[in-house]
Amino acid sequence: MGSEQGTSKPLFDSSLDHNPDSVRKNDHIRLALQQQKAPKRNAFDDMRFVHHALRAVDQASVSTATQVCGEEWPLPFYINAMTGGSAQAGEINSLLAQAAAASGLAMATGSQHAALRRPELEPTFTTVRDRNPSGFVFANVGPTVSPEQAVRAVNMLSASALQIHINPVQEAVMSEGDRDYGTWPERIRAIAEAVPVPVVVKEVGFGLSRPTIELLASLGISTVDVSGRGGTDFAVIENERRTDRDYWYMDNWGLSTVLALLTASQPETVPGVALLASGGVRSPLDVVKALALGAQAVGVSGHFLATLTAHGVSGLVDEINDWASQVRALMSLLGARKVADLRHSDLLITGPTAEEARLLGVDLPALARRSAQ
Repeated sequence: MGSEQGTSKPLFDSSLDHNPDSVRKNDHIRLALQQQKAPKRNAFDDMRFVHHALRAVDQASVSTATQVCGEEWPLPFYINAMTGGSAQAGEINSLLAQAAAASGLAMATGSQHAALRRPELEPTFTTVRDRNPSGFVFANVGPTVSPEQAVRAVNMLSASALQIHINPVQEAVMSEGDRDYGTWPERIRAIAEAVPVPVVVKEVGFGLSRPTIELLASLGISTVDVSGRGGTDFAVIENERRTDRDYWYMDNWGLSTVLALLTASQPETVPGVALLASGGVRSPLDVVKALALGAQAVGVSGHFLATLTAHGVSGLVDEINDWASQVRALMSLLGARKVADLRHSDLLITGPTAEEARLLGVDLPALARRSAQ
């Protein structure tokens, strides 16, 4: 839908997009939406809260505020990186930014590489700041850009912070992807030193292991988004874009969001590193589960894109407001007056996630009795 009501033109009209960068971005949107049509079980379903009937607190006493990159957000979830770099992607960014402005959510753009290569594509990203002039906005680049290009990306959006996405699995499957990963750590260090805003390093749906987070900490990174398996699968997307689909076996590669959070935060979070989480977040309950595992805030992409596509800006704003109300209700039930209190809730981890977590040394029985400690 081209407007909030979806009556003027299709939202995903790609007829004006012909250059390779834009065609690839449109492929990503189309294939990501296809994955949203069949919601699937993921590792969040291996996680349950222990219910304590007399520990609930008044909802009026609950604060959903959280601290991210030195700023206070009113809600502990945000619109995570999706798109940009084509006409239809620009329209999506514009509508997402309207929803972010109306609801007070932070928002990230997709990778700005296309605009750094083709200045004519900058409006598909700058519309985010135009539509949301005072909101918290993440710029987005990968580790292959120069520090100077990273600064340009930040300035392009007057960004509040910068996401550096790391996506070796996607690049490996992508026909036109990068193949040189060895310089990425030092490039990340150089970008973080050059830009004038906080930096978040995030995966794109394959998870950050604890050793990776420890390495990032040594590079001067103080916030990471573990962005695990369970949501949009870019290995599947890039394999679908290949004529022979010969990377079919890469489905479900990586660490789930839950497993990445478990290993990142148990027995304690990597010193000096704040956690964000994304990947497979389908509901307010998934948000609260991720917060209970140590995330300061939770990114949502696919679900919000599908909601926007089906119901327009007003429908997405209604959904965000519903999620905010439900997160507050769940925190109340769990006796959490503030987000940090969720980290003392008792958790039951079962199924495949429990098996994987044990192999990685996570003390699951201790998680089930955290409130007694």
